[in-house]
Amino acid sequence: MGDGETIPTALDLGPQALIVARVADAVREDQLADATPCPDYAVRHLVGHLTGLSAAFRDAGRKDLGATTDTAPTAGLPDLTPGWRAELPKLLVELAEAWRDPAAWTGETRAGGVELPGEIAGIVATDELVVHGWDLARATGQEYVPDAAALRAAYEMLAASVDDPSRGSIFGPVVPVPEDAPLLDRVIGLSGRDPGWKAADGGR
Repeated sequence: MGDGETIPTALDLGPQALIVARVADAVREDQLADATPCPDYAVRHLVGHLTGLSAAFRDAGRKDLGATTDTAPTAGLPDLTPGWRAELPKLLVELAEAWRDPAAWTGETRAGGVELPGEIAGIVATDELVVHGWDLARATGQEYVPDAAALRAAYEMLAASVDDPSRGSIFGPVVPVPEDAPLLDRVIGLSGRDPGWKAADGGR
């Protein structure tokens, strides 16, 4: 673990979910085809992915296992739905609420078709919100300040996975970042992204 700390459990995902909802709300229609830091994803695909993962991790927290929790992220290219502007913030609220139940952090659950302990699933959900929130903000030229507790949890998880042989199936190769760089830059580098990535047109 980084800095001698351990991954927290029973973290409140609400503040980070709200930040992601605000970033998504500011996305303009003319930005939906723009590139993102996620290979093969335009903004519309990233929004679709956020919508899908919000439903999946909501249901993983509820232990309501089924189609949403069993579908692998690589099953197909995600895309936004016609009602995404209302759907995504609603799902983010429901996601946060599901993980406010202490029972969500116990026992086993499933996400992306993978069985995993509840406490790990909650941190994975947190990391998804932090990193994809950055992806979306960077792709659309928005300022981005994630929730501090969520950012720290994401860092601890990613730092612990650096030597995991299965890491390559989830994250890209680590992008080296100076040890004294801001924590967000270190998280983004650990996730396999270049913290200096910018949209070619600056987010227009």
